[in-house]
Amino acid sequence: MAPPPHRRPGFSRKAQYGLFVTYVVAIAGTIVAALLLTISVVDPAGFSALRTFGSEITAPVARVVSNARQSTQAITHDFSAYIDAASRNVTLEKELKANRIALIEARALHVENARLRGLLKISDDDAQQVAIGRLISSTASSTRRVATLSIGRNFGVERAQPVRGPAGLIGRVIETGPTTARVLLVTDSENLVPVMRASDGLPAFSSGLGNGLVLIKPLNLGESPFKVGDIIITSGNGGLYSANIPFARVIRKTSDGALGLPFADPANTPYAVVLKPYLAEARAAQQAVAPDGETKEVAE
Repeated sequence: MAPPPHRRPGFSRKAQYGLFVTYVVAIAGTIVAALLLTISVVDPAGFSALRTFGSEITAPVARVVSNARQSTQAITHDFSAYIDAASRNVTLEKELKANRIALIEARALHVENARLRGLLKISDDDAQQVAIGRLISSTASSTRRVATLSIGRNFGVERAQPVRGPAGLIGRVIETGPTTARVLLVTDSENLVPVMRASDGLPAFSSGLGNGLVLIKPLNLGESPFKVGDIIITSGNGGLYSANIPFARVIRKTSDGALGLPFADPANTPYAVVLKPYLAEARAAQQAVAPDGETKEVAE
């Protein structure tokens, strides 16, 4: 006798086991989520330790995924370039004309960048360098803007150390594990950075907007003195970030400040340098030259 066409799950032991496992997993997930939420409210320090432990556990997987993503992107790019080569030949003449204009603009930008580098006196200071690591992940949809660095306490990385890339300032270390560290990006709303305009040293401060941009406001509140294209660098005030680190370019003027686009993009910055806090370096230098063991205070 053929089984009825519409049997309920209760007639199948396999279906009953499947439903039972589904309910167990759902209930367990709800309990774990509620427990983590309770820990984050009742014991923030304990929750931070759990989060650091989670970063350490998932770091090898994140490294593998990062390498696999970069390899896949490279293969996809090469394959697409090979497929599109034939169609590109049709527009080579137009592109040649456009490239001539772009070449002139690139030469002008090269001269501008050379002058800017001379103005900012950007140089690699080995005395301030702690370690070099890779940015293996960064938040994209969270309300916080945090990146994970592939080095931690085993490499001398500590909390409140500046992190910068080849293009400019990235953020500061807020948590460390043995082999990983969490970096609060300059685009986070809780990251305040003392800055100044490169052309005249106009003092200001920056705070992140959480959308990849930063809000720059002068110390003397009033009508905005900024204009589009202004170069913003760190001022050295506050004692954390050293002066003259490239920070952002003004892309829009507001009524009391400006919107800036940071030079350093964590998503496109494979390597980052961890530096010693600027104030610690200044204090050490003054203590070294203070006579008779006297210590001079550094004015912030």
